[in-house]
Amino acid sequence: MIYLLSPLKRDKTISLPMIRFETTATKIDFLDIDTLMFTSKQAVITANNIDKSWKNYSSIAIGGATKAKIEELGGEVIFYPKKFYGKELASNIKEFFSHRKILYLRPQKVSFDSRAFLEKDGINLKEQIIYKTLCKKYLSKDKPIKGATIIFTSPSTINCFFKNFSWDSSYTAILIGEATKTHLPKYCKYKVADKPLIDSCIKKALEV
Repeated sequence: MIYLLSPLKRDKTISLPMIRFETTATKIDFLDIDTLMFTSKQAVITANNIDKSWKNYSSIAIGGATKAKIEELGGEVIFYPKKFYGKELASNIKEFFSHRKILYLRPQKVSFDSRAFLEKDGINLKEQIIYKTLCKKYLSKDKPIKGATIIFTSPSTINCFFKNFSWDSSYTAILIGEATKTHLPKYCKYKVADKPLIDSCIKKALEV
């Protein structure tokens, strides 16, 4: 049995969403910026709901799903790193975009503090929190069965899973990327998807 902890549903999996989203901003501060940065598809959706003029700015997209959502909604992606590990992303921005005035539209909690990292090199990354991620609550009867393969699509899904359930040694975790891996307890058996996409996670889970 393959459990998918993302809010999205996919064939061949049991949907067990761990998170829900809540918008925290009523407007976007575009003052003195020329580029936007998104690190999640949800940030793009939220920005579009708040103010559709975000599409007037070029975007840096982190992750394939983020890039696809920007383009689907009519935005322009000028940079799409193939991998996203916090320091690597910050290094890319330093190398290619030090002259840009970037606004990072972000969730309340992030797995890596890009702003602090870039400030060490004199690069000012403007940030605005536009949504927050909240945990869904489950009963013990909803816990995945023994031998289950569990797909974690973000650090938040890991955090919320362990708020609801204890880990069983028969489980195998499938992780969407390296940033997510750092949040998984060391005693958990896991594999990392070949690409940071849900479909790649499902492919890896089917191999297991």
